[in-house]
Amino acid sequence: MIDIQMKELEEKIAAVKHSIGQNESSKLFSLTKKIENKDPLLIFEGAKQFVKDRFYWKNPNRTLAITGVGSVQTLIAENNRFQETENLWKQAVKNAWIDNPYTMVPATGLVAFGGMDFDPLEAKTELWKKFELSKFYIPELMLTTYHSDSYVTVNILINKEETIDEAATRLRKNTQKFITGKTFGVQHIEIKRNRVIEPEKWKETVKEATKEMKEKRAEKIVLAREVRLSFTEEINITQVLEELHHTQANSYIFAFESGGDCFIGATPERIVKVEKNNLLSTCLAGTAPRGKTKEEDEQIGYELLHDKKNRDEHEFVVKMIKEAVLKTCTDVNIPNEPVLHPLKNLQHLYTPVTGTLKDEYSIFDCLKDLHPTPALGGTPTEDSLAYIREHELLDRGWYGAPIGWVDSNQNGEFAVAIRSGLIQGDEASLFAGCGVLADSDPEMEFEETRIKMLPMLNVLGGKQE
Repeated sequence: MIDIQMKELEEKIAAVKHSIGQNESSKLFSLTKKIENKDPLLIFEGAKQFVKDRFYWKNPNRTLAITGVGSVQTLIAENNRFQETENLWKQAVKNAWIDNPYTMVPATGLVAFGGMDFDPLEAKTELWKKFELSKFYIPELMLTTYHSDSYVTVNILINKEETIDEAATRLRKNTQKFITGKTFGVQHIEIKRNRVIEPEKWKETVKEATKEMKEKRAEKIVLAREVRLSFTEEINITQVLEELHHTQANSYIFAFESGGDCFIGATPERIVKVEKNNLLSTCLAGTAPRGKTKEEDEQIGYELLHDKKNRDEHEFVVKMIKEAVLKTCTDVNIPNEPVLHPLKNLQHLYTPVTGTLKDEYSIFDCLKDLHPTPALGGTPTEDSLAYIREHELLDRGWYGAPIGWVDSNQNGEFAVAIRSGLIQGDEASLFAGCGVLADSDPEMEFEETRIKMLPMLNVLGGKQE
């Protein structure tokens, strides 16, 4: 339970009530307290009996974990998603009463977590019907674990008409309901059906895309595909998150649940991180498998670093991100050569980009300029996106798009939602893509996407076909 005396809580609520304007009926009250350490996954699991809207986030170096449950306010953008989301967020912060003594700790105070569609112009299907163009939650309760400390934030709408005692009682009950948490056991489910969506047609699409490059209508086109799985029983999302945490080092672990459907994954790719005005972006493109021995692994890594196709693919991304970051930042620093970024099943070419964000720009401006990178769309951007809309065999929805969080202290971080799947009860869709160049081989690209699906497939108990 939050360590706060009833008298102190009532004094805080009285101040909030006093600040409610004449034309307002309520005010969002956000209260953050440091607490004894709790397991964020237990909070996530316990909340599912009360709500169907939860989120989870853990960064690659495991210094930050966020669990949010419920939604006291939902920010939904329908048109210009980056600008509209930013406007909604700024308004929410401006109107809220935020009581947070830990402003130097990221992801405390008022936090919004969410994501958006890969392409707002793409035709929508029933698969993503519970996921809007852009959707962010301000949770009812949030647990933030930063290094070895835990913080709980409770957000509640204080109504003008209710008494101070009524509001305090409601806040305490709501906090107790979510903070209790719940343990979860090991689930043993089996895949009843593993359906690879039109594999031969997808390979033909890759073949056709290479003609676009050979005829100079595009330099690179990223094509994704889907595998649909059916299971013997409903999937326990909490257990999937725990398995991803154990098996996917150097990756962001994320989940966003909307109305019971859950978009979940373990992505190695950061799109942008901002701490005050310090910006970090990541160029991650160019892929090879891991070796079975140390010697084989080092040889594959050496070949990846010297492979023309992969280096060209990586350079597309570096060039695009450099141009975008130079617009919004000063003091931009980009290494001349990439290094290897190893994961369990794959290794990638990696180049970090740092800069100082200019005062007139925000993390949402960065997202607008950086999404989609050539690693997820292609280049030139508009030409490759037009090809994807016309020829790709799936509705990407939130796959390949930014997912992450912002807080009221000018911090935020977004990853590219790849190596991911959409869980819907006892079914799931897995997604993976690859960069197609003029000399791409359809069979090799299909194999690359197969390997990229392994992290999600393995934690769901399956074997790839």
